[in-house]
Amino acid sequence: MSQQIGVVDYGAAGNVFSIARALECAGAKVKVVKHHQDLVGVDKLVMPGVGSFVDGMRELKESGMSEAIIAYAATDRPLLGICLGMQVLSSVGFEYGETDGLDLMLGEVRQMQCKGVVPHMGFNNLSIVAETPLLKGVSSSDLFYFMHSYEVQKYTDVISLTTYAGHQFVSGVQRGNIFGLQFHPEKSRQAGIRVFENFLAL
Repeated sequence: MSQQIGVVDYGAAGNVFSIARALECAGAKVKVVKHHQDLVGVDKLVMPGVGSFVDGMRELKESGMSEAIIAYAATDRPLLGICLGMQVLSSVGFEYGETDGLDLMLGEVRQMQCKGVVPHMGFNNLSIVAETPLLKGVSSSDLFYFMHSYEVQKYTDVISLTTYAGHQFVSGVQRGNIFGLQFHPEKSRQAGIRVFENFLAL
């Protein structure tokens, strides 16, 4: 029996349906989650996201989903944030001013400072720095798609790092049942499907 994976649909999400298709390719049954009551029966939860930290948090708070996601995470069921979805797991963001995040991960979201063009867009690899079931079978030769101008700055719970234009940034985090990926698995071809399969196997 396939698991039911909830994908949070909030105003800043944008890529809900591409993520849903990729999860289905990995073997999941997907349920789009817009309200807290939609979380009933959800085995695992994915928070997508493109856009700004402040807009994403505003949408989550106004819909009541911020409290629902925090409560969901406390049940120890797996939660995966992707791109902006990873960033809003942090304590605070500094995009267009200071905005409180969901505070499920200790960290700050700040603009990338590097010699390369920002946003960082395109395929890049991972340097796995901590053992995690989410990245099982992933090697340094696997390429993942990135598209972001901001990064999560933190020094704990890091599972992978990525280097762009000589600048090393956090590309993956895990704190217990909570996971975050800066890259887009749904745009990362077979390597991304493998990550989703790992998430389903948790």
